[in-house]
Amino acid sequence: MYDMQHKKGHYSSTIILPTLNEAGNIKHIISELLERFPGSYVIVADDGSVDGTGKIVGKISKTEKRVIFLDRKDEREHGLTASVIDAVLIAKGDKIVVMDADLQHPVSKVNDLFSGLEDSDIVIGVRRSVKNWSFGRMVISRCMESAARCYFRIRGRRTCGDMMSGFFAVRSGVFKMIVLENREKFVGRGYKILLDILRLSPSGIKISEVRYSAFHMRKRGRSKLGFRHVIYTLASLFS
Repeated sequence: MYDMQHKKGHYSSTIILPTLNEAGNIKHIISELLERFPGSYVIVADDGSVDGTGKIVGKISKTEKRVIFLDRKDEREHGLTASVIDAVLIAKGDKIVVMDADLQHPVSKVNDLFSGLEDSDIVIGVRRSVKNWSFGRMVISRCMESAARCYFRIRGRRTCGDMMSGFFAVRSGVFKMIVLENREKFVGRGYKILLDILRLSPSGIKISEVRYSAFHMRKRGRSKLGFRHVIYTLASLFS
């Protein structure tokens, strides 16, 4: 239903792709998003790639008005969270989806996230299973998830099925309100902006989930997840 509404030409949503050295994936995912969602804008918030990601996106944006290249290489603060925040502030339409550009998040589920915003303020993509993860990444992910759940429960705040999800949708007005009212409380260098959103969102926010199982290891490029992101997650929890 959502795709059919967009075919009328009304741009009512934005898909944000925070990137860092995704030259091997970016053209493919932009092409798929443009084809599936002809009524959506795509903002590529690049955090200083050195592999040619910016050149690829810049070239696409010159001929495709729905693709916006946000070049952050000269910004003082770098990080996935900072990249998404900058993109949110220029996002168009009333719905925003944030997803990785490495092809690990299924484009086929973006429509479900958009549709979920009809009745919710935030819709979170929750991984049912993860295939082929390294032992190290599994340990890091579980440590961050456990820390987040403990913090939220102690504070009496609601948790969700995947506190570390990087695949989610938020009503544009809600997202911008949270950012503008709490900009200094976000951990810009952080890797898990959803955690900050959940931590800083006002009471009464309605949250729902979309489950998926097509989360695999990346085919191209290298993962950025490392031990420092555990530190950033802890910094986010105790900010």
